Amino acid sequence: MRIARTVGEVREALLGAARPVGLVPTMGALHAGHLALVERARAECRTVVVSIFVNPLQFGPAEDYARYPRAFDGDVAALRDAGVDLIYAPDAATMYPPDFATAIDPGAVGARYEGALRPGHFKGVATVCVKLFATVLPERAYFGAKDAQQVAVLGRVVTDLNLPLELVVCATVRESDGLALSSRNAYLDAQQRAAAPALHRALSAIARAVHDGEYDRDRAVARGRAELPALLREAYLDVVDPATFEPPANLHGPAVAIASAWLGSTRLIDNEPISVRCAADETVPA
Repeated sequence: MRIARTVGEVREALLGAARPVGLVPTMGALHAGHLALVERARAECRTVVVSIFVNPLQFGPAEDYARYPRAFDGDVAALRDAGVDLIYAPDAATMYPPDFATAIDPGAVGARYEGALRPGHFKGVATVCVKLFATVLPERAYFGAKDAQQVAVLGRVVTDLNLPLELVVCATVRESDGLALSSRNAYLDAQQRAAAPALHRALSAIARAVHDGEYDRDRAVARGRAELPALLREAYLDVVDPATFEPPANLHGPAVAIASAWLGSTRLIDNEPISVRCAADETVPA
């Protein structure tokens, strides 16, 4: 396994690399969810690249860029054990030199929910991902389903810019109590950690309500809201179209329940795909 710090080192390392190349973009502090993406890439690609870069463009002025967990040596050891071929770990000056002036704005899909709470966040995500795609030139890039709006944003970017790669979306990896794995879970104290799984229970309640025939969006969301304890302060709880992140015209088609809530100073996000029941009483995944 090699570690590259510059664009030139990446391109030299991948010269003549066996194709297809799979890229797993990360901000480090790797957990089992990241490693599941690596495992999927390893199964489908002949060369696997993992990027480790805490991207300052996707953090707002009051957010946790400085204290975001960093564990580079442990990440390298885990990726070596997982059979990764190349780690790309640039510093901020390499990614964004002083004269850097270009940004990718994903438009409306990045403006609501997470985009509204974190103005500029998805512009930062889209910009860094396009830079990574242009550097590594992968045939496939792997992302977790937990960040559903990020997936929608990047799907829009790849389509609009005719980028020659496939986005592979992998299922959310969860703890045994349902909490989605996240690097930010390390910020939770014992009481907060005990309350955190209620976020997924709320989403599951919405999904069950729709599956059982509740097609009124407000009433379905109210079912989920009833599952949230006082310790979880809701940022948003809703049902949206998974491609546009707009509220669907009805709950008879593709939809995903999305949620975000604060536990102390830590904000968690999660989502749950919704399946609908057709007239023949068959379950149709959304």
